[in-house]
Amino acid sequence: MRIRATVAAVSGALAISAFALPAAQAADSTSSYQAEAAKILAAHSGRTAFSTADTAAADLGVTFSDLKIAKAIKVGVSGHYSTTVTYTLTHGANYDPTSDDFDSGPVIYKGSITAPTNMLGGEAPATCTVTSDTTASCSGKIDIYPAEGDLLNSEAGKWSAGALALQYSTNDYSLQGDLGTTLVQRFSKLTVNASPEPVKKGKTITVTGTLTRANWEDNKYHGYTSQPVKLQFRKKGSTTYTTLKGIYSNSTGALKTTTKATVDGYYRFSFAGTTTTPAVSATGDYVDVQ
Repeated sequence: MRIRATVAAVSGALAISAFALPAAQAADSTSSYQAEAAKILAAHSGRTAFSTADTAAADLGVTFSDLKIAKAIKVGVSGHYSTTVTYTLTHGANYDPTSDDFDSGPVIYKGSITAPTNMLGGEAPATCTVTSDTTASCSGKIDIYPAEGDLLNSEAGKWSAGALALQYSTNDYSLQGDLGTTLVQRFSKLTVNASPEPVKKGKTITVTGTLTRANWEDNKYHGYTSQPVKLQFRKKGSTTYTTLKGIYSNSTGALKTTTKATVDGYYRFSFAGTTTTPAVSATGDYVDVQ
C-alpha cells in the first residue's frame, strides 16, 4: 500500500502522505489513481477543495453495496500483502464506469469514515464491469506494505471497509464507509522441539517452542507473551491431533512442558489466535518411542 492516512491537528484536516512509487511504477497509470485518491482522502474530513480551483468537490452521487472482503488479512513484517474486495457500484447519468475519466476502488480504515486514523486502499483502481444502465460489478485490491510504515502495532484488529469513486477532470468523488469489516492481523509463527529422540517408553519427553508475532514498527518478530497454547499429539499413522495439555507462553514467548512417551508420533504446539493475531500450529516433531 502506498497511502497512509493519519489525523493531523492542523485546521482539523486529515493529512495524507503518499509514499513514493518504485521507479519502475512511477510512470504507470496506477499512479494517477493513487495520487487522486490521496488528494480526495486528504480533503474528505472537511469536504474541502483539493484542486487548484476555488470550488469544493461535489458528490458524484455514487453508492456502493454488497461489499465482500476476506475475514482476515494476515500481515508479516516485510513484502507485499493484498486482499481482493468485490462490491456493486450504483451510479446516475453523470457517472460513466467505462470512461477513463472515472475510477473506483475499495478502502479499509480505522476509526470512522469521516475521521479515520488510518485508511488504506489499492495501488490500482478496481476493475468494474457494467451490469445495467446504473450498476457495475467491481473488483479491486487492498495493498499493504508493512515495511513502509503502513501499519502500527496498535492498529491490529478490526478495520471497517468502504469504497471510493472519483472523476479526474472535476475532482468530484463519492466515499462511503461501513460496508463491511475485516481483521488486519499481526502474522504469527510457532515452533516446537520434542526431545530426546528416540526415547524409551514411559520416559519423560520435554517439549519446547516459541510463539512469536510480527512487529510492524521495527519489522521483526517478537515473542507473544502470556498466551494460552495447547500441546497436541498425533499417533504415527493417524491424521488427527489430540490435545494433551494447555500451557502459557512466558515473558519472551517461550514454551516448555513435559509429557510421558507412549507410542511413536508427532508433537506440536497449537495457538487458537486472537483478534489481533491469527491462529497457528507448529509442524509436528516426530519422536520414536522404543
